[in-house]
Amino acid sequence: MTNGHLLSDSGHQLVPVTSDCVGSEVVIVDEIPFPKEITITKPLALLGHGITDIEVHFLQIKFTAIGVYLDSVVVNHLEQWKGKTGNELAKDDDFFTALISAPVEKLVRIVVIKEIKGAQYGVQIESALRDRLAADDKYEEEEEEALEKIVDFFQSKYLKKQSVITYHFPATSTTAEIVVTTEGKEESKYIVENANVVETIKKWLLGGTSALSEATISNLADTLSAKLS
Repeated sequence: MTNGHLLSDSGHQLVPVTSDCVGSEVVIVDEIPFPKEITITKPLALLGHGITDIEVHFLQIKFTAIGVYLDSVVVNHLEQWKGKTGNELAKDDDFFTALISAPVEKLVRIVVIKEIKGAQYGVQIESALRDRLAADDKYEEEEEEALEKIVDFFQSKYLKKQSVITYHFPATSTTAEIVVTTEGKEESKYIVENANVVETIKKWLLGGTSALSEATISNLADTLSAKLS
């Protein structure tokens, strides 16, 4: 899977939300609405968004739209990068390492554009995380078991278009909660408790130049650059 491309500014529009987010707004990312704010324990702001896609014979195939939600106090942990441009930050993996390790609540919301079997998605995650764990010399029996449990969680699911996969990272815990919401099905949740695997999921989603979506990282860097200036 290659990295995504940023949507043009004209592709982003703010529209009022009428359901249970009255008074709020959403950002449209490739026709998918993302609330500007999500509250789990406290309000988290949408600070970055993009897509994952691949180009085959000049045809762009889009897989997912992504929104990154952070506690806005995260900028207090990134002061040393004040004055850097978004372009500079997007290429600075130390910046994203500091972002990942900042003790603030984080949430990544992934919305499916191209439907995929849960079993296939689970294997993609397993492969991406295993490679990163092995590179960091942290892939032991416990991590292997933790990855197998993630694969099992997705195994029976069918992720049709508009399905939502949420990765929630509490501020002070080394766990991650994965939530899958698909129309017509009950919401299902899984807690990842292996600290090395949780850290690697954060790197996979938010790890700068090696992250899942280049477009999302670029957009997040631009937003944080503006907040830090």
